[in-house]
Amino acid sequence: MVKEGYYFGVPPLALGGVSYLLHWYAAAAVLMFLALFIFSFFRDPERVIPSDPGAVVSPGDGRVVVVTEEVNAGRPGKRVSIFLAVWNVHVNRAPATGTITKLEYRPGKFLAAMRERASVENEQNIFTLSTDAGEMVFKQIAGLIARRVVSWKKEREKVARGERIGLVRFGSRVDVWVPKEAEILVKVGDNVKGGSSVLARWPGKRSAGKLDAVSATETDANLTAAGKRS
Repeated sequence: MVKEGYYFGVPPLALGGVSYLLHWYAAAAVLMFLALFIFSFFRDPERVIPSDPGAVVSPGDGRVVVVTEEVNAGRPGKRVSIFLAVWNVHVNRAPATGTITKLEYRPGKFLAAMRERASVENEQNIFTLSTDAGEMVFKQIAGLIARRVVSWKKEREKVARGERIGLVRFGSRVDVWVPKEAEILVKVGDNVKGGSSVLARWPGKRSAGKLDAVSATETDANLTAAGKRS
């Protein structure tokens, strides 16, 4: 569980205990249930990170709601949007190994995260990630209930595929944009897991002679990332 879970979960748990001692059983039950829900929401399970060269993994748990062609900064590409329900794990992970060249916080609305307009109009963190294959973009997007997007990373930081990078509280959305050369491997309706489900295949531009050695290095980094919270 991430540390935010203790901040939000311990107060209702303590109040529930006090209510029980005072024989306010109904209030105690409600508070205990609330505490358990919060602890569950902030759970942070380990994941097996794929080591396949060119794999782009899901930044979060949830259901794929959009797969579409989209132009980003004048470049043709494809976007995959994933809706995170309140019962999903909300820790977000890096979709690929690379360097965060830009991290932009954009204030906005709190439309229901399943709505198409949420990708543009809602509060969000926008990560531009430079990888061996090129530049990709992924977003943490707040939803109707989620009111805070949290990044644990900063610009110019390097991340490994599947490394924990932040979370969005209480229902949200994540978007991944890749150039047109990438092969999308998911479809609308698919359920995916953050860090372990492969959304797309986008091979890097390395020479074949260097690929095996670098892939071994990335595998070690990804295995480390599976247990890294930063």
